[in-house]
Amino acid sequence: MDSETLLARITDYASRANPYPLYAELREAGPVVWQAGGNCLIGGYHQIAALLHDPRMSADPRTRGEVTHKPPFLRLDDPEHHRLRTLAMRPFGPPHSPARVDGMRGEIDRITKELMTSFDAGRRIDIVDDFAYPLPVTVICRLLGVPREDEPLFSAWSNALVAAADVRPDEDTTETDKAGDQARMEMGGYLVNLAEQRRGRPSDDLLSAFVNEPDPALRLTQDELAQTAVLLLIAGHETTVNLIANGVLTLMRLPDRLDLLRREPDLMPRAVEELLRYEPPVHMRERIPHADIDLDGTTIPRGTSVILALASGNRDPKRFRNPDRFDPTRPDNQHLGFGSGIHLCYGAPLARLEAQAALGALLPYLGTAQLVEDPPPYRQNAMLRGPRHLPVQL
Repeated sequence: MDSETLLARITDYASRANPYPLYAELREAGPVVWQAGGNCLIGGYHQIAALLHDPRMSADPRTRGEVTHKPPFLRLDDPEHHRLRTLAMRPFGPPHSPARVDGMRGEIDRITKELMTSFDAGRRIDIVDDFAYPLPVTVICRLLGVPREDEPLFSAWSNALVAAADVRPDEDTTETDKAGDQARMEMGGYLVNLAEQRRGRPSDDLLSAFVNEPDPALRLTQDELAQTAVLLLIAGHETTVNLIANGVLTLMRLPDRLDLLRREPDLMPRAVEELLRYEPPVHMRERIPHADIDLDGTTIPRGTSVILALASGNRDPKRFRNPDRFDPTRPDNQHLGFGSGIHLCYGAPLARLEAQAALGALLPYLGTAQLVEDPPPYRQNAMLRGPRHLPVQL
């Protein structure tokens, strides 16, 4: 059956520019769509949301016996996930009050303006390389305390780790996984070394806060510090690059919506939420049930690889009216762009702030700019979907 090849077709690079017809096919095929490799795909909003909140669904790859090393807390279950996530969030300020992120607002605006000083009329720029990538990289480097000149180092490590995390059905992933493990080890060692240089000599950055925590009960072990710092550095820029680039591409394709935002810039926060629904930076997440689960009459056995197609849920007509329309005024926009449940992206406030600042600053330029290539070349990664380059003629 064609439905058994949906994951292979969705992750095929030929579908990267527009996977949404395949997501519609997935939703039509049923709440649980079994794939030829034995895993299953879930594409409906309500089913995805239910599974993201189901304590029987594990994020830990060790549930299936795949890895022996301890993963970062993004791939752990409670209570260990809650402990490490809480410790990682402490330097950001009290719960539900991200003081450190709010304090970055002026810095983000300043970095944005710096990056745009060369945006001269008549010039061709690459939105990704010239803007969408350097902005969040500079911000996360400042937050963590990583020297900006070391960016080429962690860029290579990050590429290897992201490639290893991708959904790749019917592929031999041995070499990719090995490269990812090597990158994780080298990057973790680099970040722990940076942190150790600040032990007893704290500065205003997250690595200093982690290594100089006065309460022994709240300190991260060296392995936990390495895993957490690697996760923060990668998650702090990879998805935001896609969010900004996808946002620019969407607005340039829809000049009426672009004009609306230029007339009513106060709509930008809602427009960013709509972008997270309409063109999310993260398309899929894997979960593994550690008990049999009944979903709408279908049993998903324990140990099954369950791929939750978040981007499909975001376009589900059973949840969103006119789901294939980009509407910056959309009310009740409870999208899955940052996931949901205990693994809701805790970097969401920073990503929102960066996207709002970036797209708001670009609005005056985009009205008269032209896309050089549409569709643009996309990244190989199907899970973290976004343009690899986005050339624009100013």
